[in-house]
Amino acid sequence: MLRISKLTDYATVILGLLAADPARQQTAAEIAERTHVAAPTVSKLLKQLQRAQLVSSSRGLHGGYRLARPAAEISAAAILDALEGPVALTECAGEHNHCGIEGTCSVGGAWQRVNRAIHQALQEITLAELAGLDTGTTRFAAFDLRLRNSLHTGQLKS
Repeated sequence: MLRISKLTDYATVILGLLAADPARQQTAAEIAERTHVAAPTVSKLLKQLQRAQLVSSSRGLHGGYRLARPAAEISAAAILDALEGPVALTECAGEHNHCGIEGTCSVGGAWQRVNRAIHQALQEITLAELAGLDTGTTRFAAFDLRLRNSLHTGQLKS
């Protein structure tokens, strides 16, 4: 089963909260209170999101966290990459594949196409859409059409 981790889900909730009020800096304690995610978990996730340059922080009396860029410019793929690493359904679909049977495998190419399609779909969905700030149905519908066409041609076009 393909499923994001609970931490990635929490990170998306945190990012959605920040996206809802992008001009406001929020402390980790405020974020924990508003999202009902435990404060140590919020702090851990904010550090990961900051390392991935999805949030920025400032110290001091009026310090806190905010999105590093607009929610419409943060993709679901960027969020997943920050928390879970790049999407790789199979060993051969990853960045650094270490598959011992790649030379004789007849299914790897198909799994790589599926992996690219999933990654492209995640690139198409923005934090603004995840947070319910933008429906984005037109863009996803266009991707869906490209995906269906690629199944016939064997190639996904951006």
